[in-house]
Amino acid sequence: MPTPETLPRHELIGLPVRVADATHDGYVGLGGRVVDETTRTLAVDGSGTGVRQVPKAAATFEFRLPGTGDDAPAHGARGADQFVTVAGERLVARPARRTEHRGDSIWR
Repeated sequence: MPTPETLPRHELIGLPVRVADATHDGYVGLGGRVVDETTRTLAVDGSGTGVRQVPKAAATFEFRLPGTGDDAPAHGARGADQFVTVAGERLVARPARRTEHRGDSIWR
């Protein structure tokens, strides 16, 4: 399960997302589910607005991680949703390569 610290290393497709900030005002507030990912873009399917390509490097994203809040019980039941803000620059990479790197090792 992704955590705020490890989210950039996990699969993003399927996660609910909202564009919190962007260099282009047309992207700010855009939300939905991530349906595809390329090296430089996230494809976001908003309800009724269709699929929009959002450049990763030009935006800050807010992902919703379901049931991972501090009040999540240890026995596996779902807790409150947690929102994680990630600068898009941290996500710019081929998805397969981005998920391979841990990011906290000095040896990679």
